[in-house]
Order: sequence, then structure tokens, then C-alpha cells
Amino acid sequence: MTKEDCRSRLMEVGTRLFAERGLHGVSVRELSQAAGASISMISYYFGSKEGLYSSVLQEQFASFDQIEEIRRQGAGPLVVIEGYLRWTMLRHRNNPYLLRFYTSELTNPTAWFAAIVSPAIANVIRILAEVIEEGMRQGLFRQDIEAVNAALALAGMVNYFFLSTLATESLTSHSPEQDEQLIRQYTAIFTTGIIVAA
Repeated sequence: MTKEDCRSRLMEVGTRLFAERGLHGVSVRELSQAAGASISMISYYFGSKEGLYSSVLQEQFASFDQIEEIRRQGAGPLVVIEGYLRWTMLRHRNNPYLLRFYTSELTNPTAWFAAIVSPAIANVIRILAEVIEEGMRQGLFRQDIEAVNAALALAGMVNYFFLSTLATESLTSHSPEQDEQLIRQYTAIFTTGIIVAA
């Protein structure tokens, strides 16, 4: 194994094992054995098991920066909201372990929560709230809503769809082929609700 292959393999194994068992549920020996590398390689590349965990968290939450690009490309608030929904679905489809780190850090934060996880999540909610406020200024959205609460509701709706997969797979399709339909449904629910207009 080349040095780069060794580092990549440690990241891959660390991502899977930390997602499955958490930071404290995995030993350095288990990590090195699963990666087919010596224990010293963890120290060499990451300083410690905790350093590897920190690198894994940074990699998992790096994708959250893409919200800035979605906002820049959006022609208006509704386009940005649809873009956010599409991006979130793709993010979960492409990063199957992300939700485990997401929920684990939110419910049992480690020492890296404040530096890595909290800023990534807060930035997404802040941008969504700003987009919703822009929609309010344009007269697209109601004036009596609180933008941060609305942003949290939107994020909760799409993230819970993936979080609840095991519990709801008998109730609804979780197939990627349904994503565009789901985006339309969630956009409609978020923007117009479920009450029939009088």
C-alpha cells in the first residue's frame, strides 16, 4: 500500500467504524487491523484516533459548504429552496454515513462539535432563513412566520425522510427515482401547506 492509499484506507475504515460505533466504541487496534495498516500509521497521518475522528468529521461535513453555491445560483427564494432539497437528498444518497454522524454529534456531542458540526449546520440554517426572509420581502411568503423556525422545519422535513428510512420503508418509497417527486411534494407542503384554500 502506498502512503496515500494507507491514509485513504484509514479514512474509509474510520468513517465506517466511527459511524457504526462512535468515537469511543472503536479502538486504535481495530482501526489499524480493519485498514490493514500498522497502528503507527494512525499516529503518522492523524496524530491519534481522535485526530482520525476529527478528519472524518471534517470530510463528512465539508459538503455543507455547498449551500453557499446553491444560494448564489438560485434565481429566487423558491429556486433556492428546491435547490436545497435536491442537494440534501443527493448529500444523503452519496454519503450514507452522514446521518449517523449528524445525529450522534447532535445528541452526544464530542470535543469537535463546536468547531466542525455546529458551524456547518448553523450556516445552512442561517442561509435558509435569509432566503425565507428575502421571500417575505418579495411578498412570496407570509409575513407572520419566523424565518429560522421555517428553515428548521424545512431542514427537519427532508432530513427526517432519510433518518426514518428503516421505520417507514413499508409506508413510502425511498427509491432515488422518487426524489424529484418528493422535492415537488416537499416544496408544495412547505410553501402552501396542506390546508385547502378557502
